[in-house]
Amino acid sequence: MIGTLAGTIRRLALFVGLLFAALLVNINLVQVTRANSLADKPGNNRGVIKEYAKQRGAILVGNTPVAQSVATTGRLKYQRTYVGGPLYAAATGFASLIYSRTAVERIEDAVLAGTDSRFSLQQLADLVAGRTTKGGSVQLTLNAKAQAAAAKGMKGKVGAVVAIEPSTGRILALYSSPSFDPNLLSNNDPNVERRAWNRYLTDPLNPMLNRPLAQTYPPGSTFKLVTLSAALSTGSYSPTSTVPGPAGYRPPGTSAVIHNENGRGCATSSGKVSLKDALAVSCNTAFAYLGVQVGADALQRQAEAYGFNHSFTVPMTAATAVFPTQLDVPLTAQSAIGQYEVRTTALQLCMVGAALANHGTVMNPYLVNTLYAPDLSVLDTAEPSQFGQAVTPAVAQEVTDMMVNVVQHGTGTNGQIQGVVVAGKTGTAQTGNGKPADAWFVSFAPAGSAKVAVAVIVEGAPNNGEISGNGLAAPVAKAVMQAVLG
Repeated sequence: MIGTLAGTIRRLALFVGLLFAALLVNINLVQVTRANSLADKPGNNRGVIKEYAKQRGAILVGNTPVAQSVATTGRLKYQRTYVGGPLYAAATGFASLIYSRTAVERIEDAVLAGTDSRFSLQQLADLVAGRTTKGGSVQLTLNAKAQAAAAKGMKGKVGAVVAIEPSTGRILALYSSPSFDPNLLSNNDPNVERRAWNRYLTDPLNPMLNRPLAQTYPPGSTFKLVTLSAALSTGSYSPTSTVPGPAGYRPPGTSAVIHNENGRGCATSSGKVSLKDALAVSCNTAFAYLGVQVGADALQRQAEAYGFNHSFTVPMTAATAVFPTQLDVPLTAQSAIGQYEVRTTALQLCMVGAALANHGTVMNPYLVNTLYAPDLSVLDTAEPSQFGQAVTPAVAQEVTDMMVNVVQHGTGTNGQIQGVVVAGKTGTAQTGNGKPADAWFVSFAPAGSAKVAVAVIVEGAPNNGEISGNGLAAPVAKAVMQAVLG
């Protein structure tokens, strides 16, 4: 009897042990092996509810929130809202229930969500006090007036605006046109987000494309600033040096002829034109000839000194501006006037202008100025840093003086500001296949001690030469410069 009872107890103990073992295995499966798949399973919104139970930090322009989380009465305690809607979308991005995060919302997520490791003491204090940890804040470098001027100037146009403080690399304006409303993609109602997402994705103008950073374009005649820099840096040329400027130029090794936009020559009766005058009227044949004389290697070195063929993070990673390698003579001539496979972002072209304004020094561009903890203490403040020296101060001054002449007497007169000396360069870039050209204007002011450099691109400009850059892009750049200068 006793033996039978003991056997029953042993069997029962073994059974209970097996149950505990199975329980432990299941716990490990759920909490470790299958944790991610269960968290991502449709219908499991516990993580979302937990995330939206705490207040995400603000994104600031100056001391004004342009993105913040506001309290609601729904299951999700907070909803992300964007002051100005599309105005700052290229910088802030959006924070979506369904489509994750973009731009600063993504890159600075740990600070904004309050999960940054630097918040550990704050998190411990909140845990002891029974409080929910708030997110930290991110202050951008943007100038509110410059951003508003960019948006107003680009209304009805497709393209981009970038403004930079030359001495530091601070990005003062970053606008993509057309823009999108991040409020619709950061709504607590998934149906609202889906409808907006589908509408934006099917829009042929692609409003969610971050044109200032992600889109590359042929720079057209604005690249003549790089070609000019390379020529002056050799020591063999000066602003008064003369080169041929015929109506058409056929580079050695090809039967293809490069023409001026107006179909006419730009030389004097001597058959030649000074570099200063060639830049003022944006003479293609003169600069194609100059590029061949300087050579492909020197052009590549100069372009790379300005930042071409290099990737920049602002903190979003910008597309890489490209100057092609291993060019033959005919392609060198095309590249010298910003055609063939030369490509630039609006950011990179603004950096060229900013470097010339900064006595030849290229500063690394940046968009985030200060990171704040939830208690508003400073976590980190950006420090300006140099990318390199593109040209000597003497060459930078020569190019600047020639750009001033462009605005005062050449193709860039719409960039003039009363009482301020403005340096600028127009450009119209052919995009091929009979498509409309892109119109450019790059400028900085005041020319002697610049506070702002601006690059503007307008897509789909009429094929009417430098008139497009002056007529469409220069007024936008002028308005942005005036907003910064006050």
